[in-house]
Amino acid sequence: QVQLVESGGGVVQAGGSLRLSCAASGMSFRNYAMGWFRQGPGKEREFVAAISRNAIGTYYAEYGKGRFTISRDNAKNSVYLQMNTLKPEDTAVYYCAADPKGTGASVRHIDYWGKGTLVTVST
Repeated sequence: QVQLVESGGGVVQAGGSLRLSCAASGMSFRNYAMGWFRQGPGKEREFVAAISRNAIGTYYAEYGKGRFTISRDNAKNSVYLQMNTLKPEDTAVYYCAADPKGTGASVRHIDYWGKGTLVTVST
């Protein structure tokens, strides 16, 4: 049974930082591109960042470039999202996702989702 478990969410002041983690189990982790998506209050789920199977390729939504960094450790079956200079509009539930065929950046190619971790950025 595949499981993706996110952690690291919480409440942070604007300008602060958080590091999200996602631990995968029940899957051949290194065979999946991994992505982070988020869903804010009253909004649709949107792409945040993705990383290729070998960690060479990384992709970011425009709003995250220069602030967010995605990384992965295939030995630990884990993917991470370092978020700096957080803004109130970054408030959302952040989801980890596994993509067996694509880049990890499209919801259409996601096979597995985590349950999410809530990030709240206060003013």
